[in-house]
Amino acid sequence: MSIVLLVVLGLVIGTLVTLFGGGGAAIYLGILSGLFGLSGSAAASTSLVTVLPTLIIGAWSYQRQGQINFKIGNQMLIAAIPAVVIGSLCTRFIPDWLYKWLIGIILVLLGISMLVQTVHSSTKTTADTPHAKLKAALYGVLGGLMVGVAGMSGGAVILAGLFLLGLKAFNATATSTYVLVFMTAVGALFHVAGGQVDWRVGLPLMLGALVGAIIAPIIATRLAKTRATGYMKPVIGIFQIFLGIKSMF
Repeated sequence: MSIVLLVVLGLVIGTLVTLFGGGGAAIYLGILSGLFGLSGSAAASTSLVTVLPTLIIGAWSYQRQGQINFKIGNQMLIAAIPAVVIGSLCTRFIPDWLYKWLIGIILVLLGISMLVQTVHSSTKTTADTPHAKLKAALYGVLGGLMVGVAGMSGGAVILAGLFLLGLKAFNATATSTYVLVFMTAVGALFHVAGGQVDWRVGLPLMLGALVGAIIAPIIATRLAKTRATGYMKPVIGIFQIFLGIKSMF
């Protein structure tokens, strides 16, 4: 596969995952292992290293637009970082089939919750309720374990958690990007130490993704003024369910 095609793949993935608040490591993981035949450890290490600069650029752009909810984001990070470390240390002891089923079930339940919340929508934000801090911590733990155990970004759980906490549209995606910067950085350190980064493939993907991360917040600003934001929650909810089923099977 040519370097140009790798850059284009990175551009598309980088734009989409930054726009929708995901890390993209899971997508890169599939490409690196499925198309290039990298081993699990090499694919995990390369995917996290590849996506990290994208997340940093995306978070910086969203911060300049004032779209990040630092209060909830930091509540998630307090629980997520230790979970990343524990997951990274325990990954060798967890059977692959068990991990896939657990993550799959969690994603399906989160997706269903988002669809239910869409049907019974209200203007009330739950981010300031008494149990919001505990819920934010729980979503942070789940996302952190995804990063530590499997080299995924954990963005699916974090984004779903932010929507379920009541954040609106691109405030959720922006805050998710912010949280994923620190989660991915910690996970990358552990996975790089225990695996092998394939820079030949990772660098072209990273280059394209960086451009995508710059473009995405600009697109988000324009979409925020349209009716598209009303469709984000159900679409992402359906995507969560799809990811969960795919993880199990």
